[in-house]
Amino acid sequence: MGLFDRLKKGLEKTRASLMGGIDNIFSGGKALDEESLEELEELLISSDIGVKTASGIVESLNEKKGDIKKAGSPREFLKGEMTGLLGRPEPLVLFGEKPFVILTIGVNGAGKTTTIGKLAARFTQEGRSVVLAAADTFRAAAIEQLEIWSQRTGAQIIKQQAGGDPAAVAFDAVEAAKKRGADVVIVDTAGRLHTKTNLMEELKKVRRVIQKAMPDAPQETLLVVDATNGQNALRQAELFNQAIAVTGIALTKLDGTSKGGIVFTIKRELGIPIKLIGVGEAVEDLRDFDPKDFIDALFG
Repeated sequence: MGLFDRLKKGLEKTRASLMGGIDNIFSGGKALDEESLEELEELLISSDIGVKTASGIVESLNEKKGDIKKAGSPREFLKGEMTGLLGRPEPLVLFGEKPFVILTIGVNGAGKTTTIGKLAARFTQEGRSVVLAAADTFRAAAIEQLEIWSQRTGAQIIKQQAGGDPAAVAFDAVEAAKKRGADVVIVDTAGRLHTKTNLMEELKKVRRVIQKAMPDAPQETLLVVDATNGQNALRQAELFNQAIAVTGIALTKLDGTSKGGIVFTIKRELGIPIKLIGVGEAVEDLRDFDPKDFIDALFG
């Protein structure tokens, strides 16, 4: 199965929910009237496109009725509008002096450690040397999971025993990468703390300590978000962005939800680029987010 087919398969649930509903609303050449627009808005909201974004799309459709006739159908016009909402691709690109440091954040259960492992696999397949920093020291399972990915991908790992200082692990990893001439450092972090320390303050501390080791780092602060959480995912993104200035989002588990419309809400309401999406379990199912491919797969 090719990459586009994997993407299309991963979006089956969202496509069945969203596009099936759109086809029902406008079946038999039904006019674009107040009733059909209202139905469309409800459908978009139920697909987790969000109230503001859904209202904006419907308002645009209402204003451009003449253009819809030129497009051939409301469905085709909607496809163009939604493509425009997502804008241009903004992939995860390495730049600047080595090592390129990716600070990975997000709540537990979002697929953070798995995303890190898949990224490590991608970079090592490209011939880059990778150092993993097991800075989620509050969960022994997270350290063990990262060790497995280290063995599987050939990436190096810097760790301490469970309960150690997360910032110290991150610092040691960047220093080790500098000495070894490594290309990339990927830092895992806690998604929930079992201490009185506030999670966001802990993450800020990790970032400050990374900057002591390398002033221009982290070059990427990647928030991993579980798409099946819908509007909660949007709220998470807001909170993390306020605290630690997110530069990109990895949206996981798109294959497990009928509410993939969260992609549009995050982009429109937060303006944070979605750089990676997860549409399956395999390493290659973590892929650069290409808005055109996403829309083509969604509209089927």
